[in-house]
Amino acid sequence: MAAVKVAQGDVAPGSGTVVEASGRQIALFNVAGTFYAIDNTCLHSGGPLGEGSLEGPVVTCPWHGWEYNVTSGQCQMDASINVATYPVRVEGNDVVIEVP
Repeated sequence: MAAVKVAQGDVAPGSGTVVEASGRQIALFNVAGTFYAIDNTCLHSGGPLGEGSLEGPVVTCPWHGWEYNVTSGQCQMDASINVATYPVRVEGNDVVIEVP
């Protein structure tokens, strides 16, 4: 896995953003000061999850409202569906994602 610096702590609690790491679009979220990273693509219709609204640990896709738990990647509409998750760590002010 490659460690990729994607932010400098500039993602406010309760929000998300889209970052690029090793050629992948990844949705990065700050849930009460803890960072989580999932694939940016909603499995329903390809919507950008990083642009969705975050309520607690659940992001809602801005296109059709599908919801995902950002801590596990699990779809809240169908428990058999999951988006990929990526390990995240904070090093000083840098947010680093581990990407295969």
